[in-house]
Amino acid sequence: MVNTRYYHWITLTNTNWKLVLKNGPTIRGLSPSPQEKKVYLGEAVFTTGMMGYVESLTDPSYKGQILVFTYPLIGNYGVPQKGDWESSQIQVSGIVVDQFIENKVHYGAQRSLKQWLLDEKIPILYGIDTRALTKFLRKKGVCPAAIAPISQKNISFIDPNLTDLVSKVTASEVKIYGSGKKKIIAVDCGMKENIIRCLLQFPVTIKRVPYDYDFTQEPYDGLFISNGPGNPITCKKTIKNLKKALLIKKPIFGICLGCQLMALAANAKTFKLNYGHRGQNHPCMEIKTKRCFVTSQNHGYAILEKSIPDDWKITFRHLNDGSIEGLEHKSLPYFSVQFHPEDSPGPTDVAWLFEKFFQML
Repeated sequence: MVNTRYYHWITLTNTNWKLVLKNGPTIRGLSPSPQEKKVYLGEAVFTTGMMGYVESLTDPSYKGQILVFTYPLIGNYGVPQKGDWESSQIQVSGIVVDQFIENKVHYGAQRSLKQWLLDEKIPILYGIDTRALTKFLRKKGVCPAAIAPISQKNISFIDPNLTDLVSKVTASEVKIYGSGKKKIIAVDCGMKENIIRCLLQFPVTIKRVPYDYDFTQEPYDGLFISNGPGNPITCKKTIKNLKKALLIKKPIFGICLGCQLMALAANAKTFKLNYGHRGQNHPCMEIKTKRCFVTSQNHGYAILEKSIPDDWKITFRHLNDGSIEGLEHKSLPYFSVQFHPEDSPGPTDVAWLFEKFFQML
């Protein structure tokens, strides 16, 4: 029985759906219309952003997760055309919000959030105190969860981090962008589209390849490793190729999951954070300059500091928990960051890292 002194939203009336946390309470909520399935499974995580729900929902890094929005009002500006998304579809397993705005009011909206979710068969649970829920997840940690009807009794939870999520969101085929003299091979582990847009600001040709593609026998000027979902140790083929790439000594730039994969290829280790970093207001400090940046983040794993080899150095730290937010080789042109310099959504404070990569080529 949940102590309603702390979880007062449990007393809501006329509820028809619920969020069930494997390691926590069962929380009643509302659904705007009948869902297609009886049970939707995923890992319950939260994001602290005040905007950018379209970019967040289409970010492949959220694959397998039920996303809780701490900001209390979601849906007011609807959904823009697909060209502004971070992938071709919604990636989350479900969303949980406090106040759900069903009608679009922005002039650029193609449809409402409600209609978008219905079209893509993604469940939404609303009428829930998501800030109180976030406090619970911060204290107890993110965990497997389910969105289900009130009448559903037996639920078999799954931990999506035990599966190879990257194989579900990677590119299905090789694709070429741009026509510049410098060639970048971009390993797609669930790459956000705005990363491609940021790289194309420079005179480069980008060859976007699947996560298990062996690029090591091909000519290139620089290697980029993208963001992506889940536990980095499941990307065994990517790590194997990266180990070979580290011997080639050409520039490498990794973002988010790419940062963790580079660390694993260098024989460091990773671990799961208690509740991860997700949102657009995460403060990070560059060690060398002591400058602080507000960053966009979306990850549940981090690099174990004591495992970092002597020939690598820490370049950024998260100012909330001190975790590693960037690594760089001491003598070779390899660097990576845990945050998202391409923003979308979020601040553009660290977009200069793309120029740093280009200057290395």
